[in-house]
Amino acid sequence: MKNRAGEYKTNLSGELQYKSFLPKKLPPNPPIDYDKDIIHILSKTNRSLGILEGISSQVPNVNLFVSMYVKKEALLSSQIEGTQATLEDILDPDVEENTNRHVADVINYIKAFQYGKKRLNDLPISSRLLKEIHEVLMCDVRGSEKNPGEFRRSQNWIGSQGSTLKNAKYVPPNVEDMIEAISEFEKFLNEDDDIDPLIKIGLAHYQFETIHPFLDGNGRIGRLLITLFLMERKVLSYETLYISYFLKRNRIEYYDRMMEVRTKGNYEQWIKFFLLAVYESSEDAIKTIRELEELHNKSFKSIEKIGRASKTVRRVLKYLESNPIIDIKKTSSELEISYNAVSNAVNHLVKLEILRQTDSAKRNRAFSYERYLKIMRKDT
Repeated sequence: MKNRAGEYKTNLSGELQYKSFLPKKLPPNPPIDYDKDIIHILSKTNRSLGILEGISSQVPNVNLFVSMYVKKEALLSSQIEGTQATLEDILDPDVEENTNRHVADVINYIKAFQYGKKRLNDLPISSRLLKEIHEVLMCDVRGSEKNPGEFRRSQNWIGSQGSTLKNAKYVPPNVEDMIEAISEFEKFLNEDDDIDPLIKIGLAHYQFETIHPFLDGNGRIGRLLITLFLMERKVLSYETLYISYFLKRNRIEYYDRMMEVRTKGNYEQWIKFFLLAVYESSEDAIKTIRELEELHNKSFKSIEKIGRASKTVRRVLKYLESNPIIDIKKTSSELEISYNAVSNAVNHLVKLEILRQTDSAKRNRAFSYERYLKIMRKDT
């Protein structure tokens, strides 16, 4: 029986001969079998995303959550690829001076996402947009020698370190087939059809990873694509979904399930896995927003009794919700408040046990909003 996902084809001959995967275009033929499990998890996931959307639009300071969520997704997605950085590294007030290549990977992901979101105003999700995002992602980091912003012009493969084309776990389409496949992929993404957006982006994410059009950064671009697509389709108004939270925890299964589509054409098992990833990530995001909102109310209530200084303290506390690790000098400059006023506000917040000093050995003392960090640190 033929595999509906594609087949392996032979390239070159003699000693140089190898097989690469040639994916069939989407949607699958025969079509997806919407069994009761898929219907159940699809409706459950759509309902959860609806709740997330409702909560996001009701929270008065949603943009503060969003800036942190983008950082968390960037960190988790980069960690899937082996980046070793922590939330504290990304939030370090001196991050520009203290950047190592791991931190740079995460910062570039944040920039790439923000760039992509802005470009959606002018461009649909397309090869052009993906190349532009890739250029931002790969700028001045490891892999920056691998044609940032360009589709590959040579064969790539996936496997353990030291593997070759002969013994690779997976060999994506050759260059000619890749160009054809990415063009079909673009058509599928922008086609006006009645496929549920979650099923559509689940299939598209699988297909993008299968085509593997870049020499490096395919995983991160493919995951970034999920949120951008859901925002383009108005399923989400805010980037409050960090799907890499689930994919990182189930990393081996994530790769194995995509492989199962390539080897057996079993799209249904992949769709169930993908929908579960979106559902659990959405539920986690709802819980996190509620916890952060509760913390926000509690912290602001506790500064009411300060009296005259509370206006500055409020401003510093608000700043902390998007910068949970601060130093006095930078905060003073960003908020345009005198150094002494910020220093007094920080002392009040330390007394109230909202802030705590992190490391007095530093040139500039740093303070962290520990309860906030504890909520955001989960799974990173």
